[in-house]
Amino acid sequence: METLRLRMERVRAELAGAEENRNEAREELRESERAISDSGRALRALAEQREALRSEIRALQAQKQASQTAMAAREQQLGKLLAATYRAGEAGYVRLLLSGSDPMQTARDLHYLAHLAKAHAAFLDATRAELEVLRNLEYRSRQKTAELEQTEEVHRAHHAQQLKQHAARRRVLERISAQIRLQKQEVKTLARDEARVSRLVEELSRVIAAVRPRGTRDDALPQAGVAGPFSALKGRLRLPVRGELANRFGTPRMTGGPSWKGVFIRATGGEEVRAVAAGRVVFSDWMRGLGNLLVVDHGQGYLTIYGNNESVYKTLGDEVRAGDVVGSVGASGGSQETGLYFEIRHEGRAFDPLTWVTLR
Repeated sequence: METLRLRMERVRAELAGAEENRNEAREELRESERAISDSGRALRALAEQREALRSEIRALQAQKQASQTAMAAREQQLGKLLAATYRAGEAGYVRLLLSGSDPMQTARDLHYLAHLAKAHAAFLDATRAELEVLRNLEYRSRQKTAELEQTEEVHRAHHAQQLKQHAARRRVLERISAQIRLQKQEVKTLARDEARVSRLVEELSRVIAAVRPRGTRDDALPQAGVAGPFSALKGRLRLPVRGELANRFGTPRMTGGPSWKGVFIRATGGEEVRAVAAGRVVFSDWMRGLGNLLVVDHGQGYLTIYGNNESVYKTLGDEVRAGDVVGSVGASGGSQETGLYFEIRHEGRAFDPLTWVTLR
């Protein structure tokens, strides 16, 4: 039963760790969702800026096109004017002066031609300057758009990475939540297993007490190796298997509650398990949580319990002597480690096995 408690404590510790991991995963998921929201908002703002710049570029292009059209028309008019003036030449002006026409009108015509040519030239200069400004504005707008698109691409890649990380974090959270559900179910199962073992020990104690009056010496038990009534063997027994003690009787559990009432001995799988004293097998079967379980009655209300065996070699009613091989080390019953669970009880009450044995 102590092995069950050890496993329950392990599962509870894992459950506490999983709960902490789930809280951390939830916080990471929350921060991830906030970051995704901020990133999406930034992407939208960049897209709006990009669209505004593109609209500005389209307006500049339309304005530039209009200016180029107007300038082309003026250039055509100026070209015609200059061609007419060139064809007339200086002789044309002399003929105009000698034609007998009104000198004032002639002067006005000459002044008009000169003014018109000057106006055309000024318009062309202004249009060229305006076009240069428009070209510069368009260039800067295109440059700004390219920079914005590059920034937007970086943000888009970052946003995609955030979404990928968010999906991964969600999967982690779902996995941890599923693990927690399984661990909670395992704790409940182990608690039921522990109660089942307790009922078994109590029932065996009642049956043995009914068959044999309490306190009566069992002289019929086999006498071999360590002999005498079990109560006289305290400090003279040997552990049922060589190995490393994983936990000790009486030490507090990690989550509080009853202290440990037995020992779990880590050992190599298949190692021989020996009876610590003479007695009779009163239980030999598989039990949930303790796997292949053997219980030996030593008389006077004393029981020894051997759990998590790979195999049990004795059956119900078999008599055993001290040192007899009764099973082999294993990890049955869902044990996370290979070894043997061992417990000593008297009338249902557990005692520290280490006070009964001599360690080799």
